Amino acid sequence: MQQDLANAANGSTAGSSHNSSAEMQQDIHANGTATEGEEKCSYANGGPRTPIVHLDQTERDIVRLIGQHLKIVGLERSADLLMEESGCCLEHPAAIKFRTHVLSGDWVKADHDLQELHPLIDGKHNSIGFSAFQEMRFLLLEQKYLEFLEEGRPLDALHVLRNELTPLQHNTPRVHQLSSYMMCANNEELYQRASWEGKGVKSRNKLMDRLQNFLPPSVMLPPRRLRSLLSQAVEMQTERCTCHDMAWETNLENVSLLVDHCCSQDEFPMQPLQVLNEHCDEVWFCKFSPDGLKLATGSKDTSVIIWDVDPKGLCVKQRRTLDGHTYGVSFIAWHPDSKHLIVGGPEDCPDLWVWNIEEEKMRTKVSHSPEDSLTCAAFSHDGTRFVTGGVRGQFYFCDIDGTIHDTIDGVRVNGLYFKSDNRTVLAADTHHRIRSYAFDGPRGDQTLVQEQHAIMTFSVNSTERLALLNISQQGLHLWDLQDRCLVRRFQGVTQGNYTIYSTFGGINESFVASGSEDNKVYIWHIKREEPLARLVGHTRTVNCVTWNPVYPALLASASDDGTVRLWGPKKIPQHTNSAESDDCSSTSSSSSCMTT
Repeated sequence: MQQDLANAANGSTAGSSHNSSAEMQQDIHANGTATEGEEKCSYANGGPRTPIVHLDQTERDIVRLIGQHLKIVGLERSADLLMEESGCCLEHPAAIKFRTHVLSGDWVKADHDLQELHPLIDGKHNSIGFSAFQEMRFLLLEQKYLEFLEEGRPLDALHVLRNELTPLQHNTPRVHQLSSYMMCANNEELYQRASWEGKGVKSRNKLMDRLQNFLPPSVMLPPRRLRSLLSQAVEMQTERCTCHDMAWETNLENVSLLVDHCCSQDEFPMQPLQVLNEHCDEVWFCKFSPDGLKLATGSKDTSVIIWDVDPKGLCVKQRRTLDGHTYGVSFIAWHPDSKHLIVGGPEDCPDLWVWNIEEEKMRTKVSHSPEDSLTCAAFSHDGTRFVTGGVRGQFYFCDIDGTIHDTIDGVRVNGLYFKSDNRTVLAADTHHRIRSYAFDGPRGDQTLVQEQHAIMTFSVNSTERLALLNISQQGLHLWDLQDRCLVRRFQGVTQGNYTIYSTFGGINESFVASGSEDNKVYIWHIKREEPLARLVGHTRTVNCVTWNPVYPALLASASDDGTVRLWGPKKIPQHTNSAESDDCSSTSSSSSCMTT
């Protein structure tokens, strides 16, 4: 019996839904509630009492919250003693009777109690404007009707439907829905169609929770109010945590209430791990593969280097070099399978290369016209096609073998993104816009973003809701593509007329990072304008930053100083293989990190 009381106190049932009235009677204080005023609550939990200490209103509210929670967890005597010693009470006398009769299924008396509570709720409305009193009566009669159907008393249920629910002239569509339940062949069908647990502690506690929402807190506290407030506090602390990026949901079950929530920066990619010096000229681009196991870097020296990522050791090791990109490598686009990539050059480059990384050979070379300028590209999410274009007006829609299937004339683009529907492409153009273009169907071009200065590059997060833009002479802007509005201007970064690439990152993409013309890497929380960290170590402009999409402890940056730097957490796992450790190590001791 004690276990049943505890289950009922938490709004649940253990076993059959058919509980006796005697069991119901013992659950009347499960949620613990308040009174209309202190002058009316002296008899709420027994006889009149004289408070031992004087408490102000805030202290009395806290006492009531604690008292409610004690009753929920089954500490009835502790709650009663607390109320007696403090001179407070949990609920209005009418509310005591109301809960008693609802949980015991005495619907006639519950309706009479509701009439007594009517003056306390008069004038209140629910979320869709119905009278709160009418809504409460309707909920009571609905439960009564369903219990009659479950008990095999169709005539009594019909009487409730015709003579009690219908005359209320309230929520008529629901009345029609309830009437259809008369045709249920058995109780299982009734439970399924009505989304109802059946007569018992569980369904009546749920009903009581719904009814409490219409009563003022001076009469009856909202259900589990202390837990609700603590959950809000944890959520607020999570929002304020500058490094919060948990893979699991933060809630009362997995955090301590004894200290404020604060994620350590030790697990954040702010420490220098490796400096890669294999390029012999400026490094213009770097990008992790979608599977997180490879890193591609492109340089003015005309080469692309593919690096294997060791996610345990948090280091990379050179796999091979792809040569022959005549004008240098200014961008790289990975295929979704992480086995192919597109390589392109600067503005005067008319060619595009598609490489097969697994077979270590070039799959195709796109060279449509010597007048072309193919400065950007993006694969479709299904990997069967890609788009490419440039600032001279080329905009091609190709299959993976480089065959052009469609073109859009006169659009000068300097950034592309292929949406997950595999037919819509976002393109940044020379009119300071990002527009959407639809292929394989009716053209529905529309402007999503309009800036006042040139959009140098842009990236889109995994939900395709947010876009990160590097704006000439302005810096880094965050846009909401759905609402088509500027969300945030990130501070600190130096952005002139250089092409600089930024990225979303972290487990939940809660952070953004960008290179800068002041030789630093900047990291921000996505909800804050001021930088979380400035990573120092490069000696010239940082052209590109990429965050590993699978192993978010890794960040890479490429710079005009000819190096690629790998950043990771403060605590680095120990290598078990010393040879492997030597292959991965080329760390510079001159690198450092500045946090703000």
